Amino acid sequence: MASNRGLAYMGTGVVEVQSIDYPKLALGDRKCEHGVILKIVSTNICGSDQHMVRGRTTAPEGLILGHEITGEVIEKGRDVEFIKTGDLVSVPFNIACGRCRNCKERHTGVCLNVNPARPGAAYGYVDMGGWVGGQAEYAMVPYADFNLLKFPDKAQAMEKIRDLTCLSDILPTGYHGAITAGVTTGSTVYVAGAGPVGLACAAACHLLGAACVIVGDMNPDRLAQARSFGCEMVDLRKTDKLGDQIEQILGVPEVDCAVDCVGFEARGHGAHSSKEAPATVLNSLMQVTRAAGGVGIPGLYVTDDPGGIDENARSGNLSIRIGLGWAKSLHFMTGQCPVMKYNRALMMAILYDKIKIAKAVNVQVITLDDGPQGYKDFDKGAAKKFVIDPHNSISRN
Repeated sequence: MASNRGLAYMGTGVVEVQSIDYPKLALGDRKCEHGVILKIVSTNICGSDQHMVRGRTTAPEGLILGHEITGEVIEKGRDVEFIKTGDLVSVPFNIACGRCRNCKERHTGVCLNVNPARPGAAYGYVDMGGWVGGQAEYAMVPYADFNLLKFPDKAQAMEKIRDLTCLSDILPTGYHGAITAGVTTGSTVYVAGAGPVGLACAAACHLLGAACVIVGDMNPDRLAQARSFGCEMVDLRKTDKLGDQIEQILGVPEVDCAVDCVGFEARGHGAHSSKEAPATVLNSLMQVTRAAGGVGIPGLYVTDDPGGIDENARSGNLSIRIGLGWAKSLHFMTGQCPVMKYNRALMMAILYDKIKIAKAVNVQVITLDDGPQGYKDFDKGAAKKFVIDPHNSISRN
């Protein structure tokens, strides 16, 4: 029997490497002929995973983590026609059937058939269908012909694997935030949050032709990382007057577009930066976005937050100034990124050197055994994107 190991969430603040079942081409008692088994080449630690590890969701102990997966096909079901054994592929974090109305309309983040609890599913995530995560040596992917993005040249892909590993989530998610906010040639943009998704969003804004990208955060190392590829910065520890800081950069206290890459664990600004205030980012973005502008919200918000600051926050109810948004005729977009809408185009941008996403997010490759420490370092605010290499497939040069 082949062996497998993976990273398991074992309670608040605890991630362990455990022996786990080798994946089967099966969905419960039913054969999964449309699936494949992957030997994982890279699998990334995501800020969304941290919400679970911090105990801020209802994730059960023993959950195998990981929804950012790149791998080599080593086995395929009878009904997989176009993906071949040996292919190197990127796996969108959204699991999608390809058959339902939403999938056919390219809303693959809210597939109607892969999660009995609600629309939308993901690997290794709470309330997202119970699918086994991919921070492991091997994983099963269903609906393979529909879901998987094959890299056209395997050797070329391995040379750029640090960049291509970002296609499973953070680059499409950041790009989605920018697109839905309305970023285009000549735009001025404010990105809230300089974690990996915020940095990916900022890089995507540059790819889209933004004139000026301003990134706000409270972590000086992450702000320095944003500056390293041409972003302006706002240190939110030092001010609660975001508009004034934007005016110093642009000459006006507003931007064309804004993107929330923080989510529900947001903190106050300035003197209030030590206190959690989950509506802070959303309200500040409405204040600094020009009338008729747009706000993209790829940052995660949950329906159940056991660690919420009050009863409303624990059920996902936030005090948002929707009246301000209405008065300014702002448009908003929330929810999971439909990765398949963007990943092929972004793959081509990477392969033709139009974006250096690994440099932007500061990819650091680690082993599976180093995964628990990676979670700890990330939680402390490391300005890095931790990429797990379970089989020592990636050159450390």
